[in-house]
Amino acid sequence: MKKFLSGNRGISFGLALLLASGALAGCGNADKSAAPAAADNGSVKEQAAPAAADNEGTNEPAAAEAIEITNVSYDPTRELYAAYNELFAQHWKEEKGQEVSIVQSHGGSGKQALEVANGLEADVVTLALEGDVQVVADAGLIEPGFTEEFELDSSPYTSTIVFLVRKGNPKDIKDWDDLLKDGVGVITPNPKTSGGARWNYLAAWKYFEEQGQSEEEVTESMRKLYQNVLVLDSGARGATTTFTENGQGDVLIAWENEAFLSLEETPGEYEIVVPSVSILCQPTVAIVDEVVDNRGTREVAEEYLSYLYSDEAQRLEAENYYRPSNEEILKDYVLESNENAITELPTDGKWIINNLTLTDISYFGGWGEAGEKHFADGGVFDSIYENAQ
Repeated sequence: MKKFLSGNRGISFGLALLLASGALAGCGNADKSAAPAAADNGSVKEQAAPAAADNEGTNEPAAAEAIEITNVSYDPTRELYAAYNELFAQHWKEEKGQEVSIVQSHGGSGKQALEVANGLEADVVTLALEGDVQVVADAGLIEPGFTEEFELDSSPYTSTIVFLVRKGNPKDIKDWDDLLKDGVGVITPNPKTSGGARWNYLAAWKYFEEQGQSEEEVTESMRKLYQNVLVLDSGARGATTTFTENGQGDVLIAWENEAFLSLEETPGEYEIVVPSVSILCQPTVAIVDEVVDNRGTREVAEEYLSYLYSDEAQRLEAENYYRPSNEEILKDYVLESNENAITELPTDGKWIINNLTLTDISYFGGWGEAGEKHFADGGVFDSIYENAQ
């Protein structure tokens, strides 16, 4: 079993380092918000490390040589890690006196996991679900026990699944059963490539079970839902773009943070509907052991993930609409309301609605069992989607 790593507390946020572009072959879509320029292949160097000063002939100690790590993440974390990488670089500089640069890669979580398993070098992965990290572990790159390496099953922040609808909610969408109605266009990513799409699927499945439906009836309800899906994008950010920029669909099944970002970026255009039943989404982080040992980056990679649990990082995560794992900090962002709709961003920063029933992956037997039953080739999703066409 691996050593348990806890987060550091109380490090103050410093000045942001200059950003520069970076390159990494064969990964997800580029994060255009994170740096002045991004490589076409989908990765950006979030922090640029200046060259070490030449201290020859002085009494000053030589600065530690700059170091670089790569974080392969999933689609909607672009804004979060653009901000976090600045915070961490300052923390590492203060603690170690060393410049660190972080190359960032984003895409559909399942696709990203396969990229790393097939040779894309990542020092750390911060993926949408444990099952995707397991794909990397199954390739022999991550040692067993990765969910025990950091606090709370190596999940420093959580999320849930909500609906994003157009202003005024013209189709009167309030819960999952409304997504089955004729004439309702649904946008959701593809569960074969997107971790977020798998959370969407399982949240819907649980809702229909809560209505007392048998497995056969639930399967039929899911078929009707996917019959209304207009586009299956490969990742969550692509689905958001389809809904917001391309104007397709009446409702987007979305990560909570994606929905709030849409409210923030285009006020007055959308509303959030929180369904009565959803799922606690637990994105999982892990050290890619084989890579860090080969590159000599284990210390900085471990601190990079550990620092996600610091008070400063937890508040930064909440400001980017992720639910902090620190319960005391989370309370500061809970919205006291019986309403399940948000029409505009709360001015007091309190945005978390807890007025819903949350299941979790253990209800489905863990990701091994859920993946095999629902998302493997020939699984339930395949039969549902084929019959929905």
